[in-house]
Parts: sequence; structure tokens; C-alpha cells
Amino acid sequence: MAANKKQEGKLIDVTLAADVASGELVIQGKMVGVAQKDGKAGEVIAIDTDGVFELPKVEDDTIAAGATVYAKSDKTITTAASGNTKCGYATKAAGNGTAVVDVKLFAVV
Repeated sequence: MAANKKQEGKLIDVTLAADVASGELVIQGKMVGVAQKDGKAGEVIAIDTDGVFELPKVEDDTIAAGATVYAKSDKTITTAASGNTKCGYATKAAGNGTAVVDVKLFAVV
């Protein structure tokens, strides 16, 4: 490994802007990942930025398998691009009225 390499990049250490629970979506700028443990605002924790995760979605959205999805500031997943952060694609369809969707996070957006 090169002497200047810091991390593999799948798990990224971030300083939390707000409290977070393990498994919860973390959004920092254009970077989106899933918290690997509980953390308080100001703490540094690892987020996983690559993988498939079951995440809460906007219940009124109908999301097709393969659709590009976005993270809202309330940490739910939507198909609406405007004002939200592009984060991955749905690996399974999730219909109106369902609370979760499986999302393959983009390792780099």
C-alpha cells in the first residue's frame, strides 16, 4: 500500500453534524453512507459508502427496481432529484405505501 493511502474508501470516517443511530443514513455534502455505530454530534464514526442497505423511503413514492434514488435531508429515500442528494439505485421495486427500499449505494457519486 502506498505510504500516502489513508483508507480503502468503502468505510469513510466522518465527523457527525447530528446524533445518529447505527444503520441510519448519514449525508455529508455529496457523500452518503450508513452509520456503522451510534454516534453523537461532533464524534468521528465510520460510514459504509458501498453496499446494499434496506433504508426508509418516502411512503408515497413508487420506486422501480433499477431506478436512481436520492437521499432527502430527513434521511428517507426518494426518486425526486430536486433538492436531494443522489445516492444509488433501488435493487428491488418498492410500491406506494411501503416504508423501506433496498438501495445499492454509489461508492462514488
